Amino acid sequence: MTGKFEMYEDRAGHYRYRLKAGNGEIIAVGEAYNSKSACEKGIESVKQNAATAPVKDLGHQEK
Repeated sequence: MTGKFEMYEDRAGHYRYRLKAGNGEIIAVGEAYNSKSACEKGIESVKQNAATAPVKDLGHQEK
C-alpha cells in the first residue's frame, strides 16, 4: 500500500494535512492554513520539493 495525504479542518476552523505511510503511521504534519486551497498548495509544495531535498544532519556537526 502507498502513502497518502489526508486533509482536514481542525477545531479552530483551519485546514491541515498529514502524510500517512502505507501502514497508516503519520510521518508528517503540515501547518494550519486559513483556506482549503492554501492547504492544497502546501501539499503540492511538499510533493514537489521532498523528493530532491537534501538531508542535513544537525546531530553531528563538523568543527
